[in-house]
Amino acid sequence: MGKITGFIEFERVKEAYEAPLQRLKHWKEFIQPLTNEEAKIQGARCMDCGIPFCSNGCPVNNIIPDWNDLVYRQDWHAALDVLHSTNNFPEFTGRICPAPCEAACTLNINDDAVGIKSIEHAIIDKGWDNGWVVPQLPARKTGKKVAVVGSGPAGLACAQQLARAGHAVTVFEKSNRIGGLLRYGIPDFKLDKSHIDRRLAQMEAEGVEFCPSTYVGAAVDAEEGLTVRTPESLQEEFDAVVLTGGAETPRDLPVPGRELRGVHFAMEFLSQQNKANAGDRVAKQISAKGKHVIVIGGGDTGSDCIGTSNRQGAASVTQFELMSKLPETEDKALTWPYWPAKLRTSSSQEEGAERDWAVSTTALQGKNGKVEKLTAVRIEWFKDKATGQMKMREVEGSQFDLPADLVLLAMGFTAPVKTVLSAFGVEMDARGNARANTDDYTTSVNKVFAAGDMRRGQSLVVWAIREGRQCARSVDEFLTGSSTLPR
Repeated sequence: MGKITGFIEFERVKEAYEAPLQRLKHWKEFIQPLTNEEAKIQGARCMDCGIPFCSNGCPVNNIIPDWNDLVYRQDWHAALDVLHSTNNFPEFTGRICPAPCEAACTLNINDDAVGIKSIEHAIIDKGWDNGWVVPQLPARKTGKKVAVVGSGPAGLACAQQLARAGHAVTVFEKSNRIGGLLRYGIPDFKLDKSHIDRRLAQMEAEGVEFCPSTYVGAAVDAEEGLTVRTPESLQEEFDAVVLTGGAETPRDLPVPGRELRGVHFAMEFLSQQNKANAGDRVAKQISAKGKHVIVIGGGDTGSDCIGTSNRQGAASVTQFELMSKLPETEDKALTWPYWPAKLRTSSSQEEGAERDWAVSTTALQGKNGKVEKLTAVRIEWFKDKATGQMKMREVEGSQFDLPADLVLLAMGFTAPVKTVLSAFGVEMDARGNARANTDDYTTSVNKVFAAGDMRRGQSLVVWAIREGRQCARSVDEFLTGSSTLPR
């Protein structure tokens, strides 16, 4: 490495945030990237550790030590080339990835990990600012046609790789804009949609065709106003079909009062705000303004609901988590290099929310069909002696009520949309995902592949990119007999 003793000399420096009271006034990104000098110093902290556990901790296997060293030497263009060699969209992961690579960093054993995510963010932003991110046109065309169904990170990564291999790729998306989860599932203050738009422009220049507002499946399942493409028509027109839709079936809350107005799935709420920010007219938009909001679910989606509610002007926001409160510091000797279970506080939670753990909602109450109150109990977790499984039980006398004008269900997702898989006749696993392995990503239907959430279930954007890239190589091999695309 360029600075052998850098990890001893320099402290970790995090990216700066705009102050909460200021950033709550707008929907724009508020993270301030590292300066050149800050990034250089942080790159110098990367150890010459011999075995780069960070690369293994990263789902796309980013060659992290190499681009850390190149940033230390201020060879930004070469750093960008190394970064792009494993990741099609580092501007996405550099902003919204939880950074399992940092948990796996060798320095993290007894110190603060290298700021890998912030360096990645700095590299790709500099690449775009200097015009280094350009279309990569194939040397030849294969004459083969591929349909990609779903335009989230898995579909876009797969489509870009296949286009660069010389295939004619068409991406179908049921929403009115391309981007899937990136476009409508992640708030603008975490990922400005201009990052998606300029990447789409690059892909169009590389030959990818995009078809928004197009539903793939049986016509009876399509929403009004969408163009419908049947599985049969795609299988007849294209040499391969790749299913890359998201895990869109949300986990529900089966309690009395669930049917009351004011109780919504998180994605209904989040996607409407993103559409409004994009200039769409949203009829009867769900709004948190002036309301007491309760978010059920302690993950990233719940955090996004907090940030969006506060920007809309909520009177109060409370977030419940079913699991017990985690420790603020993990036992690194026990968990490293794996992702540790510890208490994390997101930027949205810092902006203002009451958080509570080990809470189970038992009922929703209201008047005239509108929710007004939530009833919950406290629970405790214990290990069942017979099975060894963790189970929960209600704490006697712990019932309490809270005012609730808007209840947002952010408890995760169970499976992709089954109507699409059923329309293609794809065999599903016990969880309702497309049955396909990571060796070749083939499904039970000839020339139909599946990747991303459609195959593995709810997961991270970085895992979707990995699967899209690997699936692209399998499709390329299927169409041509061999492939030079990386896995």
